[in-house]
Amino acid sequence: MTWPCKHGERPPGRHDLVFVSPAGWRAMLDSRDDLAADSLLARWPKMRWPTIRRRALPGEATGLALGLPLPPSAGKKRISLLVDLGHVASIARPPLLRQARAYAPLNWWSTLDRLDALALRHAVNVRVFGSLAWQSLTGLDYVTNRSDLDVLFEFQGETDIDRFVAEVAAIEADAPMRLDGELMGADGDAVNWREVHGGASELLVKSIERVALLGRHQFISGAMGS
Repeated sequence: MTWPCKHGERPPGRHDLVFVSPAGWRAMLDSRDDLAADSLLARWPKMRWPTIRRRALPGEATGLALGLPLPPSAGKKRISLLVDLGHVASIARPPLLRQARAYAPLNWWSTLDRLDALALRHAVNVRVFGSLAWQSLTGLDYVTNRSDLDVLFEFQGETDIDRFVAEVAAIEADAPMRLDGELMGADGDAVNWREVHGGASELLVKSIERVALLGRHQFISGAMGS
């Protein structure tokens, strides 16, 4: 489980969990007639479950842009929300892989353990987002037999990126699920790990503000803070 950190430590970034105050939830739901009758959404503030930070859409009204993916039983709807910054109670990073392990299917455990050991060897923090993260955060059934494992690899200056992604690919070859996800550097910018493994000279770099092409070396050196 990922517990909230104190609000004000830093602004919420990409993949961050955002915990909204009860007053904030009332304001969000009262402004959306399409959500007023949704019984599952009505539970969200009562259970103190989080939302997730998303990139704002062009022309979107003032406020912090949030997202909320509902489980398959609720049609896998993706809800877009806006909240006033004053209603942000706290923020947190996505769950660590080892924290979410207990919520994963049993046949995933060996892969999760190998990824965790690999991350430790390469000075990488490995977190989860997507279905496994939401299942661990809410206890609702998000993971299905068609689910990917969405991973966020937060690498450090000493990480050998090329060797690391090669070993991720080797783990995926034996995995019961597809390994999807990103490499994220110290600056919060991220790229798909497959693009790096594929040797692309230019990478599609994602941040909370934008998506842009960047040279491979430029991304890695900048993300390491060098």
